[in-house]
Amino acid sequence: MKFRSFTKAIFTLCISLCMLVASGVFASTAIAGTQGLTYDQIRNTGLANKCPDILGSSRGGRNFIPIGAGETAQISELCLEPTSFFVKEESSNKRKKPEFVASKLVTRSTSSLDFVKATVTGNSDGSLSLVETDGLDYQPITVKMPGGELVAILFTIKGYNAKTAPGVNGITTSVDFIGSTDVPTYRGSGFIDPKGRGLAIGYDSAEALPAKRNEFDNRSVKDDSTSKGTMSLQIAKLNADTGEIAGTFETEQTSDNDLGGVEPKEVLIRGVFYGKVNS
Repeated sequence: MKFRSFTKAIFTLCISLCMLVASGVFASTAIAGTQGLTYDQIRNTGLANKCPDILGSSRGGRNFIPIGAGETAQISELCLEPTSFFVKEESSNKRKKPEFVASKLVTRSTSSLDFVKATVTGNSDGSLSLVETDGLDYQPITVKMPGGELVAILFTIKGYNAKTAPGVNGITTSVDFIGSTDVPTYRGSGFIDPKGRGLAIGYDSAEALPAKRNEFDNRSVKDDSTSKGTMSLQIAKLNADTGEIAGTFETEQTSDNDLGGVEPKEVLIRGVFYGKVNS
């Protein structure tokens, strides 16, 4: 009987702790508007697409995470939530330069990157280097330009290799990481177009005059090479006690090129991010 009572007490304690954690009592972050909501209440609302935010600040105002030369720190749970999209559009006026125009996200609320991991290393000049290593680091999305044209984009932070200005010696709210990203093809080599043509599978060509195919339609020449983009992470909030960082990001990359069949567009994406620094 005593053993049963002890087991029941332990079980009750575990259930109570789980409920406290689920309710956010021990959590230092929260997704805006989700406190106290159940899975059924969040499902299909778009709230799960939002990144967490920092609720508090460091005690005593110690908003600095030191990373000396040769030292490394791991960033986990890095989340990037796009909030605005711009596509470079050619002007009908030949004298006017192409400019980025605001575009609307038309895919459902699945645009964020999450659970991304990165390594931060201190350099001899006091700068920091950041290298992305793993996670859900790409997301296919589609935006609509003002004229109605749909643009497919593979929003990505894959292969992100960035660096700060020298002399920072650690992470603060004035640190900006600027570097390049790898932008894989939107469609893989196994994709087959409406004419049955593909890179790894399918037909090589689907023209009446195969010898002249490059002169008529370059869609027969498939290319799944990776392009380069640029991204900046600007830290605006920091809690040194918990290692949390948050801020804004901006990335410029190319859109889908239909495996080399069409000319890609230049795309500018802005949004907010959140992550945890583990020294």
